[in-house]
Amino acid sequence: ASYEARPFGCRSAMPMAQAIRLCPDAVIVHPRIASYVEASQELHAVFRRFTPLIEPLSLDEAFLDVTGSTRLLGSPEVMAKELKNQVYQATSLTASVGVGPNKFIAKLASSSKKPDGIVVVTPDDIRGFLMPLPIGRLWGVGKATLPKLEKLDIATFGDALRLSVEDWVAALGEQGARFYELVRGIDDRRVIPDREAKSISQEVTFPIDVCDHHHLRSVVLDQVDHVTLRLRQEGLTARSVSLKIRSDEFTTITRQATMRSPTDVTEQVWQLVVGLFDKWRMQCPRPVRLIGVTVSQLTSCGHRQLEMFSEKTDSQRSLDLAMDTIRDRYGNSAIRRAEKLDSPEL
Repeated sequence: ASYEARPFGCRSAMPMAQAIRLCPDAVIVHPRIASYVEASQELHAVFRRFTPLIEPLSLDEAFLDVTGSTRLLGSPEVMAKELKNQVYQATSLTASVGVGPNKFIAKLASSSKKPDGIVVVTPDDIRGFLMPLPIGRLWGVGKATLPKLEKLDIATFGDALRLSVEDWVAALGEQGARFYELVRGIDDRRVIPDREAKSISQEVTFPIDVCDHHHLRSVVLDQVDHVTLRLRQEGLTARSVSLKIRSDEFTTITRQATMRSPTDVTEQVWQLVVGLFDKWRMQCPRPVRLIGVTVSQLTSCGHRQLEMFSEKTDSQRSLDLAMDTIRDRYGNSAIRRAEKLDSPEL
């Protein structure tokens, strides 16, 4: 949902039919999933220049803990400006950066001056930053929760300060205690890097239902490419893979398979995933709204189990590493797998 369309009520993840009703003159631009994945990988490569402590939220968003980088790279504000510059140099995209003493404050700050701003909130600034914000900006406050707060005459974070912990719990149950802390800018969650993740996933929700079998396979191959690249970057292997599909009827299915031994080889993961996809397609050839790939049961590459007949696996891994090097130097579009060549993007 572009910034021009949002005043009409359009928002991300809204069904296309509803968006067109709200904004009849909207220009509909079909997605280019492979391009988004490539830009995301370039974006995260920039992140890694500033800190290894990166917790991805989506293709284009992440938390970065730069506490240990200040002595080398300067203050958080200096790093924020340099990060924006490097993102633009690498991707030609603008970025919004929020700097704060914790994840909650940083997230709110990053949303305050989109699409191309920097907002720095120091510990001394927290009260002044939060108090004017509408209470709807509080994490977890949605359609069901907001009316309950409005009945208590709570419109802003500042209004919420008059509620005690007991008031919050009485109004919203056990989660009320968490809200009591957040309106005061208290958030003790740490940034959890990828290497601590229990799984790595990649999924996409299409703005229109997709029927084309070959295009869907192409999207799944891009997703396998992405998750296996992440495995290699993080020095991990995976033993389990799963395919998630949501149909035009909003029915979601998940199919899973387990490999004999953990791997980070793209071809091995692809063969399992495409087998799951083709089997589902034969049984239920419906249009697709969402599709995604997840690898799990992660282990360090240092614990890789040797295979009895590993010559083919070694050559496939060598191919992956060669492609990683080429893409890192020349961009993801510099080399593609053969199956992608005849598959047009939406």
